[in-house]
Amino acid sequence: MRRSHGGMEVDDEDNEINLTPMLDVVFIMLIFFIVTASFIKEAGIDVNRPDAPTSERVEDANILIAISPTDEIWIDRRLIDPRAVRANIERLHAENPKGSVVIQADKKSTNEMLVTVMDASRAAGVYNVSIAANQ
Repeated sequence: MRRSHGGMEVDDEDNEINLTPMLDVVFIMLIFFIVTASFIKEAGIDVNRPDAPTSERVEDANILIAISPTDEIWIDRRLIDPRAVRANIERLHAENPKGSVVIQADKKSTNEMLVTVMDASRAAGVYNVSIAANQ
């Protein structure tokens, strides 16, 4: 459609901004951020960890296991039977062979459950086992 404006003919289609290249760039950036994002795996429950003044920070902790005050074991936001802990650790260790196991045991949990989880991780072939504590 042409119209006259101050003695000049102006074409309406020439004045519109083409948004297609901008949308392409936005979608490519979105895909890039989704692919490169590192997703944090959580155990699934909040644990009241004991204090330890000599604790050290572990960076490559990818298998988080939480033990609740009532001795329930949580891995990846799921309640796990103690007999299935080894199979779950083997599966997670196969996904990330360089990752270590971090056990977040509550202050009120029993040593028996902590030893059970540690034995299961060693039986699964993961010997880098840490126990989470507050500094």
